[in-house]
Amino acid sequence: MNINIRILLLTLTCLVYSSCSSSTTNPEEEVVDEKINKISYTASSEVISNPERGFMHSWSVSSEGAPLNSVTLESLKSENVTLILRLYNLASFKNSDLSTAQLDLIKTDFERLRAAGLKCVLRFAYNENQNDSDAPLSIINGHLDQLKPIFTDNADVIAFVQAGFIGSWGEWYYTTNNLTTLANKKAVVTKLLEVLPKEIKIQLRTPLYKQEIFDYSTAINSSVGYGTTDIARVGFHNDCFLASTDDYGTYQNVTIEKSYISNEAFFVPTGGETCPPSGVPTASCNTAETEMALLKWTYLNLDYYGPVLNVWRNNSCFTDFQKKLGYRLLLKSAALKEEAIVDGSFQLNTILRNDGFAPVYKIKNTFLVLKSVSTGVLYKKSLSLDIRKVIPNNNYELDEIVSLEGIPVGNYELFLKIEDQSEDLAGRVEYSIQLANTNTWDSSTGLNSLSHLLSIN
Repeated sequence: MNINIRILLLTLTCLVYSSCSSSTTNPEEEVVDEKINKISYTASSEVISNPERGFMHSWSVSSEGAPLNSVTLESLKSENVTLILRLYNLASFKNSDLSTAQLDLIKTDFERLRAAGLKCVLRFAYNENQNDSDAPLSIINGHLDQLKPIFTDNADVIAFVQAGFIGSWGEWYYTTNNLTTLANKKAVVTKLLEVLPKEIKIQLRTPLYKQEIFDYSTAINSSVGYGTTDIARVGFHNDCFLASTDDYGTYQNVTIEKSYISNEAFFVPTGGETCPPSGVPTASCNTAETEMALLKWTYLNLDYYGPVLNVWRNNSCFTDFQKKLGYRLLLKSAALKEEAIVDGSFQLNTILRNDGFAPVYKIKNTFLVLKSVSTGVLYKKSLSLDIRKVIPNNNYELDEIVSLEGIPVGNYELFLKIEDQSEDLAGRVEYSIQLANTNTWDSSTGLNSLSHLLSIN
């Protein structure tokens, strides 16, 4: 056939079928479906030690007393305890500045807490007897100014601060200096929030104290709660948990105030201790669990009140509370591609869950970590995940596109790393979050395995 006729026929065919293209497609070059590894993870039944949560020990120290014992602190690991309450009795300084010896005591405590891989809840008081005096507001303000540099230097190992200072045991009652007026309570809270770094939350003894101080009654929402304004930094501690119908005056309108705390506790912490029951039976396992879940309890004192704790031990729920106090994060499932292109990207798609009573309250740095199978070299890729938003009893979809820039061709095991925001603690395994799954935790690196192998080509 004449070449001109061939061209004419081809042109007519293109016009009729509208299928001409300036390039042709090789069938061998067609994109095939990428392989997806669908993974289901197994939840662990173990008690897991994680920062800023759980049962804690409580130690009170007199003015210029002995610092925390390093051996004792190290031994807490065997109890799965990562948190202590440290109560400083400032009885010797009701009318004077804190001494150098007192300030050095507090500094030494922080050094030993850090060395042991622990954090603390702080409280300051001027007596431990309801018949004794506390200090005037001017003295409290001066002491907080003195403490400010210590707070700043050790913010990373301070979990929370109970407001303290006012009244016997710092429980905001039995004041001898008229400190329980609204104006004086507000002054102490304002000063505390001023001298403490923004990332530290304080706790008040009753929900009404917060409502009165901030002049509101509706619980804060996420637009406020994840911020650092004063109202977003104040939670609650209850030192007579489950001890009476109103927990010895913790509540005025029990149902309404518990509902309020339940909603606020998505953003601010709840914790404390039990005390001798009055007018009610010792709390059963079911009652305690219901209340802890409702109020999102993060920590509870191991040292008081013993008979209540023993009821839980004897009825086999104590271990369950060890697991659930605070957060208990775990992997549920994942759908992950098996191959990626060098300097390309990778879609991380996993489902997380929180089976604990409460969320995480401190911002953490989270990473996808790729470990080279051939060399063992780790490559950390920062994630935008805000771990505080993995709230109790909800599945959370972690769906992020991660850049693989700078990672060479090879095969890589994938891990999640959830580490402390502090540069000094970021590399410490004790301050990394272990997910509650079986066979995923590397105790030498603080990495949680995603049980997935990625090939970068």
